[in-house]
Amino acid sequence: MQNLLSKYTASVALAFISLCTPSCKEDPDTTPALPGQVTLEFDNVVGDAALSLDDQEYTNANGDKFKVSMFKYYISNLIFKKADGTEYKQPESYYLIDESTPNSKLVTIKDIPAGEYTGLTFTIGVDSVRNVSGAQTGALDTANGMFWTWKSGYVFVKLEGTSPQSQNGGLVFHIGGFQKPNNTIRTVSPSLNGNKLLVEGGKNPEVHMKVNVLKMFQGVNTIKFAELATTMGGENSVKVADNYVNMFTVDHIHP
Repeated sequence: MQNLLSKYTASVALAFISLCTPSCKEDPDTTPALPGQVTLEFDNVVGDAALSLDDQEYTNANGDKFKVSMFKYYISNLIFKKADGTEYKQPESYYLIDESTPNSKLVTIKDIPAGEYTGLTFTIGVDSVRNVSGAQTGALDTANGMFWTWKSGYVFVKLEGTSPQSQNGGLVFHIGGFQKPNNTIRTVSPSLNGNKLLVEGGKNPEVHMKVNVLKMFQGVNTIKFAELATTMGGENSVKVADNYVNMFTVDHIHP
């Protein structure tokens, strides 16, 4: 009798399991992937050489010799794009990249919705709203030396150095301004070279970008230091901004 009951109980259990499968089994395909993060690394270079402050002499497209003592710039308003056209816009995305501060050249963006991203867009500089929003914090803190105290607005790209071709020996390129006709805000979408960013929890794709200083002085405008060695906004800064729109390229990506 006991054996009979055991067989009956086992049969009922098998029938229950059969009814539960697959309806009671969790379908892994329906479990939403967790958000992930992407790290952007900015390698500042001069042509094929790594940028070295103060001690290394370089040559621009006009043949002018120069050294760099300071190089820093803002990137902001990061947007990650999918092939289907949907986007993730990072809120409050303002970053100051400073060659003299190595940690600033690594930017990690967290909490990006999981997915396969095929494009990246960002602004060189600071949008017009934040230029007129008064005192800011973090990367936009005026203590970072990127805010003009003599007029409202941020310096978007700052390069200082020396050149024997400069009339006074110095180079001062403080590029900024957001109002027409001297708007120097530029938005760029460097090619990912056919690669994709697979974002989800537990993964951290790394985008290694090269930022070529020489591009500031060549492109649609060839900058000759004998004629232009100092600019702080205005028409001449627009000439440099029209060049540095091509300053950023993606070198490689670690999945």
